[in-house]
Amino acid sequence: MIFLRNSQTYLESNTYILADDDAREALVVDTGAGSHAWIPQALKSRGLTIGAVLLTHGHADHVWDVAAVAGSAPVYLPAPDMYRMDNPLGVSPADPTRDLVLSRLGFQPWTKPDNLHELPTNMLSGPIEIVRGIHMRAVPAPGHTEGSTIFLLEGDPTPDKEGAMMSTGRKEQIMLSGDVLFNNGVGRTDLPGGDDQKMAATLRLLVQIIKPETYVFPGHGPHTTMFHEVRHNQFLHHAMS
Repeated sequence: MIFLRNSQTYLESNTYILADDDAREALVVDTGAGSHAWIPQALKSRGLTIGAVLLTHGHADHVWDVAAVAGSAPVYLPAPDMYRMDNPLGVSPADPTRDLVLSRLGFQPWTKPDNLHELPTNMLSGPIEIVRGIHMRAVPAPGHTEGSTIFLLEGDPTPDKEGAMMSTGRKEQIMLSGDVLFNNGVGRTDLPGGDDQKMAATLRLLVQIIKPETYVFPGHGPHTTMFHEVRHNQFLHHAMS
């Protein structure tokens, strides 16, 4: 399995590319502002074509380049966050100051993707093949936003200079946690759509259902394991108390 990561984006949000070594069809996860500069090169150099884009939630720092990246490929977003795609920044669409700042940072104007879909409901009951060779299961994880969702899969990544993790020679449990769970942190709940109580309930659920050996790849920062977070993450400890 090809499993790549790049964080050269606005607010250093992580963009991931996953693909089966044989099928060569890529799933791009989260497309923050600036990710369009890396993704086409990463795909071309490895002989990949884009099959779909998957968004963990609807915040601007995770979706901004989605139209440029996806083109005509399908884009999947959890249903409760679909409304955010009309205006991911949550401010007036006609905001000259905002647009000037973004343009000076080298970012393109917001464009809603053409081929946008709600996350398939059958993905919530078990793994589905979202692109050829990549099977993922979704677990709703509200609290950071209404639609925040984590994604579970297993695989042994092929060694790569931009690899998200080293190959272990065996299939590992992997979680893409978006902005729900970080290395020694959790997603903030003080933005519109955030909810402290729902976040606490989500964290308790993750402790119960995610295997300790699972590698956790967040929306920001380095990866971790569920074992490490259960032992050391004070936010998890507070939610469980």
